[in-house]
Amino acid sequence: MAELASVWPELSRPQIKVLAQYSMGMVLAEGSGLSRVSFCLAHWLGQTCNRVRERLRDFYCCVQDKSGRRRRELVVQQCLAGLLAWILKSWPCDQLAIAMDATTRSDRFVVLAISVVYAGSAIPVAWKILPATAKEAWKPHWLHWLHLLRDVVPSRMHVIVLADRGLYAKWLFEAIVALGWHPFLRINIQNAEFQPTATGQYQPVSELVPATGQTYSQTGVLFRGCQARLPCTLLAC
Repeated sequence: MAELASVWPELSRPQIKVLAQYSMGMVLAEGSGLSRVSFCLAHWLGQTCNRVRERLRDFYCCVQDKSGRRRRELVVQQCLAGLLAWILKSWPCDQLAIAMDATTRSDRFVVLAISVVYAGSAIPVAWKILPATAKEAWKPHWLHWLHLLRDVVPSRMHVIVLADRGLYAKWLFEAIVALGWHPFLRINIQNAEFQPTATGQYQPVSELVPATGQTYSQTGVLFRGCQARLPCTLLAC
């Protein structure tokens, strides 16, 4: 509880207490499912499973779904900066890799997430869950999170931002550069052309590494179109 209170001083003591119990329950259960965590935590606390389950469920419910007049809602988006700061407090070096990802779950919803890459895994530090059929722009979410996280990351750190080809956009590349970070964005090679600084001649990106095992690295201009044209360093393998 003391550790969590130092990370999120804005949370109330009851919120910190339940969050600490929830965290301990996940350790005991070796998972995060509500029923599983409730069972293991109830045994550890010496309380009934239903009582513990209701307390944990109530923790993440909206305020209008909670009983009592002094109930508070946990606003997750306000906790994101503290989460990243907590992770970086014990970060082992001055290099940091951040991954952006959009994952679709059937036709139900889309999860937008920014994660810190660590030890072969990724720790989510910012996310938003949207209905899969909702016509909502993603750009404001990405820009808001990038600026939010930039305020937390120490200026001495060398940061790269990775994203798959489905998220590539010129505005995203330029926004990352404006933060002083380094964009590592994958692109679709179909109809993509690159003009190396050395030659000044456009050539198809697909022809830059024609054989397995070859690599390519050059500065130049990516794409021919005036609106899409992007000065950058192109890496291919």
